[in-house]
Amino acid sequence: MLPVALVETTRGYPATGYTVENVHQGSVAVVDARGKLLWFAGNPEAMVFTRSALKPFQALPFVLDDGPARFSLSSAELALLCASHSGEDKHVQGVQAILSKIGLDPGHLECGCHAPLYYDSVGEPVPQGRVWSAVHHNCSGKHSGFLAWCRLHGTPSANYVDPAHPLQQRIRGTLAALTAMPADQLPSGMDGCSAPNYAMPLARLAQLYARLAQGSADPVHGAAMGDLFDAMRGHPDLVSGQARCDLAYMQAGRGDWVSKIGADAVQTIGIRCAGLGIAIKVADGAKHVLHSATFSVLDQLGVLDEVQRAQLGHYRNPALKNAKGVTVGAIRPVFQLQRAPL
Repeated sequence: MLPVALVETTRGYPATGYTVENVHQGSVAVVDARGKLLWFAGNPEAMVFTRSALKPFQALPFVLDDGPARFSLSSAELALLCASHSGEDKHVQGVQAILSKIGLDPGHLECGCHAPLYYDSVGEPVPQGRVWSAVHHNCSGKHSGFLAWCRLHGTPSANYVDPAHPLQQRIRGTLAALTAMPADQLPSGMDGCSAPNYAMPLARLAQLYARLAQGSADPVHGAAMGDLFDAMRGHPDLVSGQARCDLAYMQAGRGDWVSKIGADAVQTIGIRCAGLGIAIKVADGAKHVLHSATFSVLDQLGVLDEVQRAQLGHYRNPALKNAKGVTVGAIRPVFQLQRAPL
């Protein structure tokens, strides 16, 4: 099976009309918690790197080993372990608090640093002359969790992102068990934050989110899945940030949805009441069209009420504007979900 056209962008003038300029292909998988494919577009078995959609499951070994209780981490701090945060003050302070509880400092983080995502998200210029540190990196919460696992098990914290490190081996083994895939069949690569990341069939990624959304009802890791789900849905502002999509989706979900975006146009959503896991990948990595595709999936599945449609409506067919703020075109979804064969 091949990817299909998910989203088009157009360009033109109001007086003469708009012409399709770009067509972005991709795939969608919608499954239940057992992994049964229910709906799809394109190739639901496409191998995709999970990117930051993997974060809750990279935190899972630490939770399974009772790490949050050992270090007295709050639910809010656990949410940061799953976050691609915006580097807002509350995010930075939360990561610093985690590091303090485990007896380490930001110098131990191996994620690198960048200007906070906040500025791009809200459309503000990055302040000049500011010095950023690793705690501002959107993955610093995940990395503080990595360090916490090392402290919990008395393993060296140096080079904890090395694929051969006991932490990364544990994560890989846990992920292999979750996906029912041999560890050596999980393609790996270095993520933007230098940690190992893994590729898997899109439908397997969707299943992870169906299971996460079931929380404590998960038959294998119920207590840990419940803690992660409760942390993420309870603190979506820490998982994400102002004007970010995961915050918008989880707020619209009213505690029933868990959402996590990944770099290069990966989006995952788990919906508890419907027992669904959703995974979307835009093949060319065009993040700016991802939200339109996501809205269309939710709409076609019939999981949006009128209030939710209004809350998320800005994602449906957003206008494309130039540097002067003039509308030059639009983004529009063009696919139809297909029901999987029984």
